[in-house]
Amino acid sequence: MAVEAGQQAPDFDLQVDGATRITQADFRGEKNVLLVFHPYSFTGICEAEACDIQENLERYREADTEVVFVSCDPWPARQAWKKELGHDYTFASDFWPHGAVAKAYDIFDGTRGVSTRGTFMIGKDGTVKWALVHDLGDRRESLVEESLASVG
Repeated sequence: MAVEAGQQAPDFDLQVDGATRITQADFRGEKNVLLVFHPYSFTGICEAEACDIQENLERYREADTEVVFVSCDPWPARQAWKKELGHDYTFASDFWPHGAVAKAYDIFDGTRGVSTRGTFMIGKDGTVKWALVHDLGDRRESLVEESLASVG
């Protein structure tokens, strides 16, 4: 069962690019984190979700929330897709160890080797404030209202 609101968020350590990693500890006590898992880069549903986040990015920033968009694709693919889309929030890779963070959140699909569409708002204290999980083919509609309401 996926991590739920009220639980301590599992630690994460994700590759952003060849020289940069981000961890939950980077944000603890400083910012909320909206951790958004999706299955594949360069796909239609995932692109629509990425664009929805970008359109609402200022609202997340005003709420002291860092958005981290995660898939199990390798970091070069993540950064190429981010550049193609022109987005300015963090695209991170859960490639190696493959799907380790998705597994910690219990949203890894071992048959396909990808995460499902798990979304977790992590408060500054490291507690999951809000969680939503969709199947691979089910697009998340705008997350902004529900996710931001969880952190006040």
